[in-house]
Amino acid sequence: MKILCALWAGLLFGIGLILSSMTDPAKVLAFLDLAGNWDPSLGIVMGGALLAAMPAYLIARRRRRSLLGETVQLPTATRIDRRLLVGSLVFGGGWGLAGYCPGPAVVSLLAGGLEPLLFFLGMVAGMGAYELLERRGAHGAPA
Repeated sequence: MKILCALWAGLLFGIGLILSSMTDPAKVLAFLDLAGNWDPSLGIVMGGALLAAMPAYLIARRRRRSLLGETVQLPTATRIDRRLLVGSLVFGGGWGLAGYCPGPAVVSLLAGGLEPLLFFLGMVAGMGAYELLERRGAHGAPA
C-alpha cells in the first residue's frame, strides 16, 4: 500500500509539473530573468502549490503517525547556518543555470534529451558528495 501511495503521489506530482510547464527550463529561466522578459507563471504555480499543501501540513503537524502508520517527520531546525546557506546557494545556482530543479529534472528524464540527463547526473553526484562530506564530518575528520 505504501508503494502504491508513493507511486500515485509521484505520478500526480509529475503530471502537475508537466501541465504547469515546469519541466520546460526556458519557462523557469524566464521567471528568474527579472531584468528581461519576466514570466510570473512559476510564482503562480508556487503559490498554488503552497495553498494546496498548507491544509495537509497543518493536519500533519497535529499527528504523530500518517494515515499509513508511518511516523510523521517534519523539520524542526530554525537556525540559519553555513550548511543551509551553502546548500541554498548550490541549489539556486544550479536551478538558475540549468532551469531545472530535482522534480522537473526527474520528470524530464522520461522525455529524453541530453540536458535533463546531464542535470540529473550532476544532481546525483552532488548528493553523493554531500553524503561523503557528512560521513567525514560525522567521524571527526575535517569536512
